[in-house]
Amino acid sequence: MRKLPALAWAIACPLLFSSLCAAQKGKVDTLGPLTETSVAEAVRQVLDSKGYRVSLDDGTPVCEMWTRKSIPAQPKSDAADLLYPEFAESTLAGVLHFPKAGSDYRGQAIPAGFYTLRYELMPNDGNHLGAAPSRDFLLLVPAGSDPDPNATSKFQELVALSRGATKTKHPGVLSLVQPPGGGPVPAAYKDDQDHWIFSAGMKLSSGEELPFALVVKGTAQQ
Repeated sequence: MRKLPALAWAIACPLLFSSLCAAQKGKVDTLGPLTETSVAEAVRQVLDSKGYRVSLDDGTPVCEMWTRKSIPAQPKSDAADLLYPEFAESTLAGVLHFPKAGSDYRGQAIPAGFYTLRYELMPNDGNHLGAAPSRDFLLLVPAGSDPDPNATSKFQELVALSRGATKTKHPGVLSLVQPPGGGPVPAAYKDDQDHWIFSAGMKLSSGEELPFALVVKGTAQQ
């Protein structure tokens, strides 16, 4: 990644922070450990004891999320188009709960319920060109279909599991985006494309704290 000169960073960082402050803000409440028995005990055991409830600016809850205590880290990929090169494909990142029916980044309906979140890359082909700002996604898998937190899946296997969340030929996808710089975390805010974004931190097995940001409400620009 090309480094900006010090003067450019000095100018850019305050602008980025003020942009985040000016954004429409939601609310993030802290939750206790996940106790839902429809999520396999083995999965619950690897989750952080603290979760988050994400609500819109009018107080409407969007989702609840628990991240993994320690996400297995791989040597960073040298692919220039990845935001999260530390993640290996199909890695379990956490669990998400939709208290009411929601939708994914494609606008597909997702029933209320609990879903594991597994990291995957959008195929780098012409069929998906321009579908999202980055190739990094978390795929929704019905929790009852994903009992082993350490399981790994090939791309098509994971897509097939995620189709259980949408009941369509497409997987359920949530777009990972560039985490904001300089703002408070955890946080919920709406960007200029009408996407509600939740940002927080994840811990890697390397000991590194990694900021992340996820579109939890809103669809790809048509």
